[in-house]
Amino acid sequence: MAVAAPLNLTRSGHVVIGVHTKKYVHVAAVVDSILASLTIATDTGGYQQLLDWATRFGQIIGFGIEGTGSYGAALASFVRRNGHRVIEVNRPDRRMRRLIGTSDSLDAENAARAVLAGFAIAGSKTTDGTVEMIRQLKVAHDTALKDRYSAMIALKAMLIHGSDQLRQDTARKTQVMLARDLASLRPTRLETPDDSIRRTLRSLARRWLALDAETSELQTMIERLVLRTAPQLVEPFGIGVDTAAEILIVVGDNPERIRSEAALAKLAGISPIPASSGMTSGRHRINRGGHRQLNPAIYRTVIVRMRFHQPTVDYVTATPPKASANETSSAA
Repeated sequence: MAVAAPLNLTRSGHVVIGVHTKKYVHVAAVVDSILASLTIATDTGGYQQLLDWATRFGQIIGFGIEGTGSYGAALASFVRRNGHRVIEVNRPDRRMRRLIGTSDSLDAENAARAVLAGFAIAGSKTTDGTVEMIRQLKVAHDTALKDRYSAMIALKAMLIHGSDQLRQDTARKTQVMLARDLASLRPTRLETPDDSIRRTLRSLARRWLALDAETSELQTMIERLVLRTAPQLVEPFGIGVDTAAEILIVVGDNPERIRSEAALAKLAGISPIPASSGMTSGRHRINRGGHRQLNPAIYRTVIVRMRFHQPTVDYVTATPPKASANETSSAA
């Protein structure tokens, strides 16, 4: 791989390596008072080439890596195992890309500068423990659950085209009973639409049953890992295995990277952020960012506690609602 010639400037002896990750190649930039870039393959040989190249420029402060949970996961793990600090860097937003342009080298440079400027400070999650096992199993579980739902929708839609007798025999049955009955159909011919619909229903029913068994098996494995890793998470009222799994996935195998409860709240998208401007002051709104799966999981937990957990019900009842802006101005 070609290496760009560094600028002839004074060096501080401390460098930050920014890495823009892609599926087949990674592009790295070393930032000090100098700037150079390197393109490597996404394999162990390429990762070692990056480390050897980076150490030539001075003492490494850290690696700012994009996509540490996806394309950059293997590189982040390799760098961490070799004793270097890994900092998770978000990709630039679209507005910034429009202003300064985009290329692999520019994105790698921006990742390094984000670390130098202190915009990126969070350590990346490790991917070599039980939580990573939970995450992988949950991906399989959630996709199987979605496919099972789609299979039942298609099954019921096709059942409308079945014979009157078939619809009567399957009326008012649960999903499991419906799938078992239709999976037991034994069509022998394929000469009329009635024959094809029976084969279609049998195929969809067998698919649903297979996916149902798969989701149950995966759910059992996830529950076993959650209870082994953090049994205290499922002790509070309203927090089940799914919510506990989402919390663990967000926190990772290295929970020390999250510095406080406030940082966790921000990561989950449930923290208040300032919303003051002009004549208004002291206003806040809920953070609209955060983890897309953890945020609704916590929301469901809160709703359950508000309905069935008496201490929570008492707290909500005793807390006075906030006055609106109009009511505040009228009172003033």
